[in-house]
Amino acid sequence: MNPSTGPDHSPSAVEPRIILEDGLEARIAAIVEPVVEQLDYRLVRIRLSQMNGLTLQIMAERADGTMSVDDCEAISRAVSPVLDMEDPIDREYHLEVSSPGIDRPLVRRGDFEAWSHHLLKLEATRIVEGRKRFRGKVVAVEAHGIRLERSEVQPGEDEVVSIPFDAIADARLLLTDELIDAALKADKAARKGLVGNDNDNDPGDDAEA
Repeated sequence: MNPSTGPDHSPSAVEPRIILEDGLEARIAAIVEPVVEQLDYRLVRIRLSQMNGLTLQIMAERADGTMSVDDCEAISRAVSPVLDMEDPIDREYHLEVSSPGIDRPLVRRGDFEAWSHHLLKLEATRIVEGRKRFRGKVVAVEAHGIRLERSEVQPGEDEVVSIPFDAIADARLLLTDELIDAALKADKAARKGLVGNDNDNDPGDDAEA
C-alpha cells in the first residue's frame, strides 16, 4: 500500500474502531453498529446535532470506501426499526445516513495508515506534549498510537509528537488539493472494481436497488 495515494481496501473482517463516542452517542452506536455490519458496511461515526431540531447522523461506508445513495437508504431502512424498538432518544429526531466524505474522520488504525502523510486536525482528550489540539501529518502508526509531524511548531516544541490512540478524541482530514486527488483516485479504483465484479455476474442475477 502506498500511504500517500489513499487506502488499500482489501476484503477482511471489520476492523474495530479505536476512536469512539461517549454518552448517548455511544449507546446509539452500540445499537446501530451490529446492524450496519450485518449489511456489510462499516460504521464510521455517530453524531447527534441540533440541526433541524435534533439530527442523528450515521456515517458509514463499504469496505472498499464507496458509499452510494442506495447504500445510505439501505442502512436507513435497516436501522430505523431497531432504533424505534430500542428507543434511545427520548424526543423526535431526524435520521441522516451519509458517507464519511473526503475530509473524513479517522476512527480506525487502518484509517491513520491509509491516509498518513495527509494533513489532519486532531483533538486530544488530555494534554499531550503541552497541547490538546494538533494539526499536521501522520508519519508513523505504532502499536499504541501515532507519530504526528506538526505543521505549526512553537518555540521549544518538538516537530514530531507521539499521541496515544486512547488520547485521541477526534481526528479529521483537512481538505487539500493532494487529498482531493488521492480520494478521487481511490474512489475511481474502488468503483472500477465494483464494475468488474458486476461484469462477472449473470445479468439475470442483478437485484433491483
